[in-house]
Amino acid sequence: MYWRLLARLFDHEEQPALESASLAVVEDIGLPATLLDPQTSVDSVVQRHPGLAAEFDGLMVQEAETDTEAETDADADAGGGEGAADDARDRAAEVRRAALVSKVLLNVFHSPPGTVTAGQLSRWQSDAGWLERALGCGPGELRGGRAGGTGAGPAGTGGGGRTPDLGRLIPEIGPELGSIEAGLVKRMRLREVLADPQLAGQLTPSMSLIEQLLRDKDNLSGVALANAKALIRRFVDEVAEVLRTQVEKSTVGALDRSVPPKRVFRNLDLDRTIWKNLTNWSPEEERLYVDRLFYRHTARKTTPQRLIVVVDQSGSMVDSMVNCTILASIFAGLPKVDVHLIAYDTQALDLTPWVHDPFETLLRTNLGGGTDGTVAMALAQPKIAEPRNTVVVWISDFYEWQTEPLFESMAAIHRSGAKFIPVGSVTSSGRASVNPWFRERFKDQGTPVLSGHIRKLVHELKTFLT
Repeated sequence: MYWRLLARLFDHEEQPALESASLAVVEDIGLPATLLDPQTSVDSVVQRHPGLAAEFDGLMVQEAETDTEAETDADADAGGGEGAADDARDRAAEVRRAALVSKVLLNVFHSPPGTVTAGQLSRWQSDAGWLERALGCGPGELRGGRAGGTGAGPAGTGGGGRTPDLGRLIPEIGPELGSIEAGLVKRMRLREVLADPQLAGQLTPSMSLIEQLLRDKDNLSGVALANAKALIRRFVDEVAEVLRTQVEKSTVGALDRSVPPKRVFRNLDLDRTIWKNLTNWSPEEERLYVDRLFYRHTARKTTPQRLIVVVDQSGSMVDSMVNCTILASIFAGLPKVDVHLIAYDTQALDLTPWVHDPFETLLRTNLGGGTDGTVAMALAQPKIAEPRNTVVVWISDFYEWQTEPLFESMAAIHRSGAKFIPVGSVTSSGRASVNPWFRERFKDQGTPVLSGHIRKLVHELKTFLT
């Protein structure tokens, strides 16, 4: 099964001997022959054979765990008839998993040649979702299309022998899936697809697709532009929902006990009320008389904070631009947080008036071009009124052509008492390339570049605003 998989991936011509042998194998173990057809999506297989859906979930995690268990059991049962029977069952289960693993890997990593249709892209995205589920993650988590991240994935089940180190593999697979998806999107006749509502309806929003839409939005009109906006809006809403959950998970501000608690039912501290009234317990009536209610303090000490987000909108930072625009809008909705958003390439644009609406903000961006951070700094510095209550988040790969003047301005912000957070990427995959010159100087300054998953930036901002 695995030799057939490798042959298919590296040579588009069928290998008759491997194909016929694989067909005999899947029929012998009771699996449908459609598993061997690269043109059949995993969705189609599961629709015809619903019982297989559960087998795909966590498939590769199970394989890693079962390989280790099988080796241990084989050693323990060596020499016994019962052990031989168990070994035979383990081998049958392993062959079954190999057939299912081969199906999902072949569908994802054997992309269609030539021009890609909307249906082919949607099918690939669906198959990629099944691969992510097989790795123990949610659909969309590894590709960088959802900011929720890969937290659901295995933390690493590496062992000896054949057991794969999933903790190492999963972070590497994510960027590759994103790269394949971006390649498929680039091979689409996107304008023709968007002009047809039926074809546009087949598209599933992803970071790669949103990037192309934002790049091409000025060339779209009528139905095509309306469909493009609808896709961008769907993607923004989905990512915002995930990020909003992450932001709201932490408590902002310490409890302010100088403010009396509101005497409403939702603030009632039931445990404390019972404890304080235990002296009123009547053994004869088996009843507790409550003469005083206790309530939880909910008011929090908050200081007005200013968050200034400066984001590089050049072509290499599209993922960060989308994520940070959405993130800025979420923080802008928090009480006593004054958010400002600046985007730049060789020119700077103050997007603060639209910061509450990431959809409108993205439509005003102009992706591409070079980078000159000094023009963005000219807009950002006047916004720092109270340094101690200000955080400046600068998102870029820092490949600038005025390096010394820009770094000196950033160092001045840090010396003023404002919190300066340089960010190399805030993508879902965590892949980034940062100018080594800036990286070393930020490290020496005590403000190392933050790179990786967007949750790292969320954590830093929540810590500052607490």
